[in-house]
Amino acid sequence: MILSNYRLCSDCYLISSGYIESTLTENPIPIIYLSWWHNIAHCDFCKKTLSFTSGCQKYCTNCLIFYTGCRYCLTTNVIFGPTIQSQCKKCKRVLSINFDITKISVGNNDLDDLLSNLRLGIHNKLKITEFADNVNKVTHFNPYNICNIIYHDVELSMEWIPYSQFTNIKEIAKGGFGIIYQATWLDGSFCINKHGSRIRRRNETVILKRFINSKDIDKHFLNELKSNQHCYQIKHHIIKTYGFTKDPELDDYILVMQYANGGDLHKWLQKSFADITWHKKKLSILWQISEGLETIHKANYIHRDFHSGNILFDTDSSYSSSEVAMLYRRHDWKIGDLGLSQPANNTSSNNEIYGVIPYIAPEIFKGSPFSKETDIYCMGMIMWELTTGCKPFANEEHDIQLVFKILDGERPEITEDTPECYANLMKSCWDSDPKKRPPIKKVRNTLGSWTFRNKHIKAFDQAESKRMELINSRKLGPEFSEKPHPNAIFTSRPLSSFISKCSSINSSKGMW
Repeated sequence: MILSNYRLCSDCYLISSGYIESTLTENPIPIIYLSWWHNIAHCDFCKKTLSFTSGCQKYCTNCLIFYTGCRYCLTTNVIFGPTIQSQCKKCKRVLSINFDITKISVGNNDLDDLLSNLRLGIHNKLKITEFADNVNKVTHFNPYNICNIIYHDVELSMEWIPYSQFTNIKEIAKGGFGIIYQATWLDGSFCINKHGSRIRRRNETVILKRFINSKDIDKHFLNELKSNQHCYQIKHHIIKTYGFTKDPELDDYILVMQYANGGDLHKWLQKSFADITWHKKKLSILWQISEGLETIHKANYIHRDFHSGNILFDTDSSYSSSEVAMLYRRHDWKIGDLGLSQPANNTSSNNEIYGVIPYIAPEIFKGSPFSKETDIYCMGMIMWELTTGCKPFANEEHDIQLVFKILDGERPEITEDTPECYANLMKSCWDSDPKKRPPIKKVRNTLGSWTFRNKHIKAFDQAESKRMELINSRKLGPEFSEKPHPNAIFTSRPLSSFISKCSSINSSKGMW
């Protein structure tokens, strides 16, 4: 916590803190007692205009921070969560707290609970007691920066965003559960400027993911919110969900997500394959992807729909300082679309199965549940895609016959330029036996040794020479490959019928 630039003058009372009862949770909530009248109109943290009520009260509907003033003593209580009343520290008068519950509700109990828990969870992590105990030791204290100091190292997790905040909305794609739009968010998300201050990116380009017929919140919408929140706490190479909104006309809920202006991995490979060298680019891309998947697995989640269409390239750091931009430049490739993600300890095999057949591990077709190992299988397919610029099994119909081939051990043909060490890692990732697949930490460490420590550098230099020879002879690359089969489907779809057919044949013939 940065306190070294702040001090109360000798005539002021010291700040004190404590905990009081909450109206939303069983746990008490933090409170700070200020010895002055905190005359502000905008939230100290999120900059949103405060809602004013009678009795010298105001509150932030976004952060759930309440400010109650004592008109007799000209003091202020800052309460980090909703409660019924608080007490003036000086005169002991009880201050009743009134607020419009509809202003802090999004109209859905599940979403209200999620937002409230996120906010109160942040408040409970703040070092408020430490701040109050040490404020008398610091210099140049600015009373109006009180919450900025407390929240200095805290990032706002998610917020409810009014639909009126979005302009220039245009449809760009359709996914497994909804429609994807590009839009302009007028206020924009938070970032840290070159002076270290928290500001909003005005007129930020974002992605809106509409869940069709979602006026009654479904599990896919909630799954994506929760999984993104859990995984983004670690942050590495994950597309962030800023929050959510609701279309008042169609009554659909919509996720508001970070926009990656470089497109997805497959489209990038189609456009730039010849320029993607082995050592400088392929390995770096894969290392970043492996970091993203490790982030998901560290949070004890599994992706369940991991393929090149869900790996996105962000070429805009959105920072005003070139120095800061360079600091974040390595975080270009990010994993998105966590809608099917679930906790790794959810081992039920009765959940609906969605996916893209070439990226589905063979054990799934035999009735096993998704696992971290099934994500590793996908990683193997993505490694292969980096070597060819093509999606796996793109020239075949994605039907039950392809599923049978995968179950029989068929995998995409490895290219001539692929180094042996790379091929071995790739084959271990797509091994038919999930127990033989390496954990993502081992995959990342191996890729890191090739990328940063130049292990096997000679093999990758030779591979690059061979790669260029194959490209020049028109034997390698997406533009020289077979045309995709018209029934090759690379969007997520229900796979229950394929699993049922495999199970029935397996039981009748004792296969696999």
